[in-house]
Amino acid sequence: MKQLIFLGTGMAMATECYNTCFLLKLSEHEYFLTDAGGGNGILKRMKQAGVSFADIHHMFLTHGHTDHIVGCVWVVRKIAAMMNKGEYEGEFHIYAHDTACHIIETMVRMMLKKSEAACLGERIFLHEVKDRQTVHFLDVTLTAFDILSTKAKQFGYELRFDDSPLRLTCLGDEPYNEHNRQYAEGADWLLSEAFCRYEDRDIFKPYEKNHSTVKEAAELGKTLHAKNLVLYHTEDKNLDKRKESYTREAEEYYKGNIFVPDDLDVIKID
Repeated sequence: MKQLIFLGTGMAMATECYNTCFLLKLSEHEYFLTDAGGGNGILKRMKQAGVSFADIHHMFLTHGHTDHIVGCVWVVRKIAAMMNKGEYEGEFHIYAHDTACHIIETMVRMMLKKSEAACLGERIFLHEVKDRQTVHFLDVTLTAFDILSTKAKQFGYELRFDDSPLRLTCLGDEPYNEHNRQYAEGADWLLSEAFCRYEDRDIFKPYEKNHSTVKEAAELGKTLHAKNLVLYHTEDKNLDKRKESYTREAEEYYKGNIFVPDDLDVIKID
């Protein structure tokens, strides 16, 4: 049973929830991680989710913003420590574009213990992926694509599965670009940022930050004929009402299945 497990759902400066990052459960003991949030909160979220780092061997890093990449240092540190103690089997692979690879390698070399940093290139590997490049692992085919961000360089991805016709597309945390229609149109699962409700745009100013509102994300889901729409990377001022209020706004523009996860929510995708 494939599942999305959201470790975090918030935007960069969120304090009431963790930064957006998530696991894709592929089998009983194998998970694929996307981003890691902005700090060692990733360790707590993994513990709360009941997932062992020993069951993660592949990770995708979308870009080098602090709320996505700093947690990756903690992931590397944790896995390297487990490797050195004989508690981790196999290799750990991180897929990212060139800029993100450079950032994570620099931080690991400068910030971790020599014994931990030594695992980089030995059992922990950084794989630079380019726009529209495909990689295959764990019966999954991932195609990375440049979202053509106006800020930091950022990649999203499309996933296809050897044992299922499902297509899952992660658009990153900025508005969709037509450059990537072939990877997003008709997706069974479309993962999109939605910084705030449209009616709250003057409060949270999403456009100044190059983000979308729920309205635009929902309109995108309709335009791309996505079957299921997942909204994340949101403000955190109204968490107790976020699921209900975001869903209500999205339903005005999109008629498929809408998911507005809280931290640690699990969504079955097959």
